[in-house]
Amino acid sequence: MMHPLRLSVVTVIAALGLSVAIRAADTPITAPVAAERDGQHDFDFNFGTWKTHIKRITDPFSSSSASLQLEGTVTVRKVWGGRAQLEEIEADGPKGHWEGLTLFLYNPESHQWSQTFADGKAGSLTLPLIGSFKDGRGELLAQDIVDGRSVLVRAVWSDIKPDSHHMEESFSNDGGKSWRPAFIADLIRLKP
Repeated sequence: MMHPLRLSVVTVIAALGLSVAIRAADTPITAPVAAERDGQHDFDFNFGTWKTHIKRITDPFSSSSASLQLEGTVTVRKVWGGRAQLEEIEADGPKGHWEGLTLFLYNPESHQWSQTFADGKAGSLTLPLIGSFKDGRGELLAQDIVDGRSVLVRAVWSDIKPDSHHMEESFSNDGGKSWRPAFIADLIRLKP
């Protein structure tokens, strides 16, 4: 016959073993978390000087197709070792000369880019669009006010090749269900 103290120790050990087994069974099994992709170099294609054709839709939410066509140059230079970019735009169209300045910043904690823009005439920065690249396509989003109404703004960089790319800014007034082009730019690299 087993000594009563020894029986208690065996009972406690068995109970602990059962408790550990039950807790292990209740613990969900999760797949290993993939490391976030470092997107610091996603906008590297943009460095340099570009010839650009810009189509600015006069009123993206109207049924009219009225637009302004502009021709010009875009110069993009590296700042902070590539974690930021400064883009200078100069273009001419039927209403004269136009200048713009874009600042791109990379956030290493969120792995996202932000884009703010200043029109040369207004001299103030827009709210930042924020996003990232996936499968060779960049998409940055923001919420803004257009004609007194809250809209979503989306900027997309696509068809990226060594010497050309496409950029399109669109608006949505239905929560992102549909998008209306507002600013379309095709860029071709100018050779030094």
